[in-house]
Amino acid sequence: MQYKQCSRGHFYDPLKNVSCPYCGVPNLDVPGITKGKRKEEADLQSACVGETVPKRENAAAEEMGRTMGLIEKTQGIDPVVGWLVCIDGADRGTDFQIRSENNFIGKLGTNDIAISGDDAISKEKHAIISFDPENTKFVLQAGVSRGLVYLNNQPVYTPTALTAYDKIKLGQTVLLFVPLCGEQFKWEASDK
Repeated sequence: MQYKQCSRGHFYDPLKNVSCPYCGVPNLDVPGITKGKRKEEADLQSACVGETVPKRENAAAEEMGRTMGLIEKTQGIDPVVGWLVCIDGADRGTDFQIRSENNFIGKLGTNDIAISGDDAISKEKHAIISFDPENTKFVLQAGVSRGLVYLNNQPVYTPTALTAYDKIKLGQTVLLFVPLCGEQFKWEASDK
């Protein structure tokens, strides 16, 4: 079994979770759970698998310099706006969350969507899926790698609009696009 390491150093099973379950959703306030408790639980779970847990003296400083998406900035959360589901390839059956604005797709865990099982996918930025929260539109474009991107068996040379259940091919992997946000639903600012 191959574990994945998130940007904060936690290890998790990518076959069970598409993102780090210990980090959770940043800035999410859940009634009955105090801030910091989730981090303490993560440290305990990490320590249980033999991982050395680094001390985080200034977590806010770690977040400085990170670009924040429009939905995350206005609402304090970075919710899922759609999914890619692998229907053919080494990661068949795995789903990948799409977040607001640009989502870089590649092989390494540093990408927003990491498809680690396909050696024909470039390590960094093979493709980009963007979600425009103001117009609720999804767009697919080729990344900065040598690898081509196909949408419904046609090569993508320029940014191209996505529609529900489009098939995207990267390397030997075929992904089915499943939107959450669109005409029927979009994330609105919560009333406080």
